[in-house]
Amino acid sequence: MGTTQLESVPEPKYWHLKTVIGEALDSDFAVGEILPNERELAARFGVARATLRQALEQLELEGRLQRRRGVGTTVAPPRVGVDVSTTQQVWPGVGEETWQSMDSALATVPASVARLLELAPDEEVHIVRRLRVTQGQPVAAELLYVPAGSVPELTAIDTPSGPARARSVLRELQRLALDGQDRAVELGSARVDDAKELDRLPGAPVLVVTTRYLSEGRTAAVSVATYRADTCRLTFGDSGDLVMAS
Repeated sequence: MGTTQLESVPEPKYWHLKTVIGEALDSDFAVGEILPNERELAARFGVARATLRQALEQLELEGRLQRRRGVGTTVAPPRVGVDVSTTQQVWPGVGEETWQSMDSALATVPASVARLLELAPDEEVHIVRRLRVTQGQPVAAELLYVPAGSVPELTAIDTPSGPARARSVLRELQRLALDGQDRAVELGSARVDDAKELDRLPGAPVLVVTTRYLSEGRTAAVSVATYRADTCRLTFGDSGDLVMAS
């Protein structure tokens, strides 16, 4: 069976159109602006609507466009930089202004998390749910797993449900000395719960960042944060700050 020379493969029409539309986004549209409907865009660029849809889908995948329910297709803001280095080590909730504490509850954890925490599969832990919002849009959903042994004083305080309880767990966790942390990143698919919080369809591509926090020779907490792959990018800078990507 023969091989196909790459030089002989013509560039797909939608791919060229993607480049043309990308240039138009830079010059003619502002961030957040709603694009004209498909019929108007197809007429503007002189292409079939099927070709246009392919180009728009590719631009959405690359994070240039966002399709928002009830709004339409809008120009996406710059990608959010997700720093995956561990140079600056801090507990969750320290110096973070873009994360919102949503809730906390006692529950069992997935087997993979139980192994990281060195707990029995049926042992309950505090699960803090947080959402990261940038420019009014949710870009990440986090589940922070904190064993009761890491926050022994929590039962002695008044811990109501909802965001207040979540903040109480974070405050108690921050009383520990942080010895270090390690982090792993993998590409995944959005679960139903994450998709709902991130305004995505189930199965949409996401970046899953798992962070293990160490204190006194043991794993004190594990964070599993799910980031929208269309609006985020990984960075490896010297700072642990999460910054807007240019």
